[in-house]
Amino acid sequence: MGKAGAMTPHAKTTHVVMGMLAEGATLYEVLDFPGQGAIRMPHPAMSSGNVAVITGGASGIGLAAAMRFARAGMKVCIADIGPDRLKDAESRLASIAPNGAAGIMPLSVDVSRIEQVRELDGAVQKRFGGTDILMNNAGIQPGSQMFGPAENWQRILSVNLWGVVNGSQVFAPRMIERGRVGLIINTGSKQGITTPPGDPAYNVSKAGVKAFTEALQHELRGLNSKVSAHLLIPGFVFTGLTARGRTEKPAAAWTAEQTVDFMIEKLEAGDFYILCPDNDVPRKLDERRILWAAQDIVENRPPLSRWHKDYAEAFAAFVKQA
Repeated sequence: MGKAGAMTPHAKTTHVVMGMLAEGATLYEVLDFPGQGAIRMPHPAMSSGNVAVITGGASGIGLAAAMRFARAGMKVCIADIGPDRLKDAESRLASIAPNGAAGIMPLSVDVSRIEQVRELDGAVQKRFGGTDILMNNAGIQPGSQMFGPAENWQRILSVNLWGVVNGSQVFAPRMIERGRVGLIINTGSKQGITTPPGDPAYNVSKAGVKAFTEALQHELRGLNSKVSAHLLIPGFVFTGLTARGRTEKPAAAWTAEQTVDFMIEKLEAGDFYILCPDNDVPRKLDERRILWAAQDIVENRPPLSRWHKDYAEAFAAFVKQA
């Protein structure tokens, strides 16, 4: 982990050197909890005893991240809506956390309301003393139409975009002031980059998350802060958000746990754009799709030309070039 926090007496710590201890080499700590196996948490912000706050933390990717952090001895606050979902998630987290329920904090929070996000920050400060990892992950995808109800657009943007803005603006100043290594992880989407037709409000919200997180990391870099921002870009992940009535994971999808493991690996590598593959779409295909979308402007093509009948053959040929 580089710099490790205080270790729980229930965990055995093993240092594992990856490669030679030359400049830039990484020293990992492997936490070995009785009956739970070894867990490698390679980023110093993920040290045992540190604090993670995860919005949308009662299910899906958020809960998978909370489980990883809790098993590694971190104190975890999950913010979500729905008392039953929060209670169930709290029970699952407490069952694997080295210190049980003492290190788990569930809170009902609507991230679209900044006053509730401020209350969340205050509650974490009071109980745990501060935040080392903020994961702005709460999101909804009820579907949208270009000329659909304004209320639907407003709700999607309020949760998916303003939830990220609210979380970052409320938590980041205190994280910076603490002077500790920290992470702000914002969950975006490939739909916020290639913006496929069919769900415009969701696309707009996630495009906003991308632009906001890029600006946030630029700002943090200019401040020489020990806190860094990162954009998580999941592939096809089987969660409650994407299930749409399905009870079994499609073969093409990754699990939330796979996505979080990939995220942790890329955070250790220092990646800003955490572009996740899945079982159907490899990174090379994602890269071609992203390049094609960007070149719509450069080549002065119609917007969303990937889905334009006059460019179907050209896009297929472009993909094959990879």
